[in-house]
Amino acid sequence: MIKKQTKTQNRKKPKGSKGGSKRINVVVGVIAALALVGIVVVLLMLRSQKMVNRETVTLFVPTGSDYDAVVDSLNAHNCIGNAVVFNTMARLRQYRDNVKGGCYILKPEERVWNVLTKLYCGNQDAIKITIGKHRTKQQLCDYVGRRLEMDGDTLMALLADDSICSAYGHTPQTIIGMFPQNTYEIYWNTTPEKFLNRMKKESDRFWTNERRSKCKALKLTEDEVITLASIVEEETNKNDEKADIASVYLNRIRKGMLLQADPTLKYAVGDFSLRRLLNKHIETESPYNTYKHSGLPPGPICIPGAASIDAVLANKQTDYLYFCARADFSGRHAFASSLNQHNANAAAFHAEMNRRKIYK
Repeated sequence: MIKKQTKTQNRKKPKGSKGGSKRINVVVGVIAALALVGIVVVLLMLRSQKMVNRETVTLFVPTGSDYDAVVDSLNAHNCIGNAVVFNTMARLRQYRDNVKGGCYILKPEERVWNVLTKLYCGNQDAIKITIGKHRTKQQLCDYVGRRLEMDGDTLMALLADDSICSAYGHTPQTIIGMFPQNTYEIYWNTTPEKFLNRMKKESDRFWTNERRSKCKALKLTEDEVITLASIVEEETNKNDEKADIASVYLNRIRKGMLLQADPTLKYAVGDFSLRRLLNKHIETESPYNTYKHSGLPPGPICIPGAASIDAVLANKQTDYLYFCARADFSGRHAFASSLNQHNANAAAFHAEMNRRKIYK
């Protein structure tokens, strides 16, 4: 039996319909490719854009800053040439909602994309701080507060806290000895707690096994060595005579004599500019007044350098018990083993002070 074909089966497909679909697909593909190429070209053009600063810029981004604050700071340094381009790239880099605090060094005409990547990743640059001969904790904290983001008063509060100082093996009087004189690289937004941890590591690194052994040989603690070294530091900047000065004080300690160190008296009075100490100064009541109180003061009177600490640790053997500034005002000292010899040296120096009309 022969089946009849239906109308549908007999219907012929229009000529050219298959070819038309292919052409449409080709056109769509071409348009998509061109669009993709266009996007790539635009992105490449954007990524090739550069900042317009002609000099190296140090950008400080305080903790908690938002995107607008960063833009304002960049504009203040004349870094952004085209705000539309910069904002567009910031959106593409997703930086607008990912601002990280810190210090960032931006090189002249650096690519915008590279700058945004650096800021987005928080790849901040360390800055240098130099711990010098700060005489008080307040001076130290004020300096650190000027160099780093942390508030100096916050750091000072930590250094005055008995429990915190004890955690680092110190007292509020000796904690300043935990900051060795040196230049350090540190991140600008380091917290006070992390800063103290860093300084503790630096202090431990300074106290090598050799130095610790010499310290034990002197029968002094590390804090006592640093305290004595701080007096030596204040007495002279002549490294070649520091060991002699240290020997004077070590000899006096061994004999149970008062140290009678002028720098400690200046510290007690609170006036480091004094050039001539008088009886009224000697009467100052303070544990740092070594004219009235025996032994070492309760803590350093400044942050001593390595040369002064090593001068104490050298334990130079002399019979010196006295010294005073030379009358030639060379900055050097005349040493003596007897009081008569010392009095003669001191008389010559005071006579020269009178001749130069130095009365205070």
